[in-house]
Amino acid sequence: MRSGMTFQVRPVSGSIGAEVYGVDLSTVDDEQFKEIHDLLVRHLVLFFPEAGGLTPEAHQAFGSRFGELEVHPFLPKLEGHEHIVVLDSDKGAKADVWHTDVSYVKHPPITSVLQITLTPEAGGDTMWSNQYLAYEALSEPMRELLEGTTASHVFAHPQGTFRSEVEHPVVRVHPVSGRKSLYVNRMFTKRILQLSRGESAALLEHLFEVSESPQRTCRYRWAPGAVAMWDNRATQHYAVNDYTGRRVGQRVTVMGDDPRGAEPRWPHFQEGAMAATVVKD
Repeated sequence: MRSGMTFQVRPVSGSIGAEVYGVDLSTVDDEQFKEIHDLLVRHLVLFFPEAGGLTPEAHQAFGSRFGELEVHPFLPKLEGHEHIVVLDSDKGAKADVWHTDVSYVKHPPITSVLQITLTPEAGGDTMWSNQYLAYEALSEPMRELLEGTTASHVFAHPQGTFRSEVEHPVVRVHPVSGRKSLYVNRMFTKRILQLSRGESAALLEHLFEVSESPQRTCRYRWAPGAVAMWDNRATQHYAVNDYTGRRVGQRVTVMGDDPRGAEPRWPHFQEGAMAATVVKD
């Protein structure tokens, strides 16, 4: 464990994540906030085991230090607090697919702050993966190919009450660190738009496997009252569905990011145009 300016920091894996001790999230001053912000950019996921249970007001106030809070269009909210989403496993909140939060909107989240209030007797951990390292694990020719490609991110509510589809760069540049990362995920990314459907499906499957590889992850065992926050611009996460009890969390999400990458080098692939060319020849 090493000392920061104000508190103690302990990395939880060799590639991503750190526990932070000695900070009260309900009374963070400007100096502490700057240090937490810098630690988040460096470690991508921060855990606060000693948070001890933030009040809804303190939870929202801490999240709003990073920007405007999301009002999620359909997830259940804590009564009287429209910015706090309640994730209850008894009501289907088991996100056991690797994903980046809400990548299907034009300005996806900067960060999320999750407090777990109830845990099962065993299991219910969460995993995070480092998308800087995923990008850097690709060969130079593959990185060259991906620069200037974009992908569609889609979500449609099963009951037909909400649908969104947007286009984001496959490789994005972090606005603070300047590092490049993969920005595709298995839950929401449907197609690389400059490739044929077959090419896109094959390449996305490869990128998903790289982005989810165990050597680029950490896994966190929750205790009631613990808080985690993650940089949604360079991570994915996965809620491990290995438990039979109940797991409940409360989350605020900070909106307003604008994914940036290289300018597209090719137009969207047109399947019909290719078919016509084949027939003509």
